Amino acid sequence: MSTASCTKSGSPKWDSDTATRDGAPSITVPCGAAPKELGIDDLKVGDGNEVTDGTVAVVDYIGANYSNGVVFDASYGRAPFPETVGAGQVIKGWDQGLVGMKVGGRRRLEVPGDLAYGSEGRPPTIEPNETLVFLIDVLGIS
Repeated sequence: MSTASCTKSGSPKWDSDTATRDGAPSITVPCGAAPKELGIDDLKVGDGNEVTDGTVAVVDYIGANYSNGVVFDASYGRAPFPETVGAGQVIKGWDQGLVGMKVGGRRRLEVPGDLAYGSEGRPPTIEPNETLVFLIDVLGIS
């Protein structure tokens, strides 16, 4: 961690040795106060079909805690993750944050606690009301 750039790199701070995934990109978590609203940043705009409510988005992802940069999960190195957007199968931040992505795109989401796991969290890796940061690659939709 460099205090000059004020970023927390999640790539070396996996929550366990078994969580390391082949091909996972590094994820940088900003310092400062956690956002109160969903943050969406397209790092690469895809050129394929667009994700809409009700479509099944097939994605690769990596997720880290905003507070400490610890990566808690990633799909890289295992099967891509299919998610029916808007169906409530995942956190609200994903259902909202994937809409509008295109196949081939990469998006960074900053998901405040109320759109993530809320007051319950997912102990021991995700504290209650924890803001989460994800990099998500859309590989396909159906």
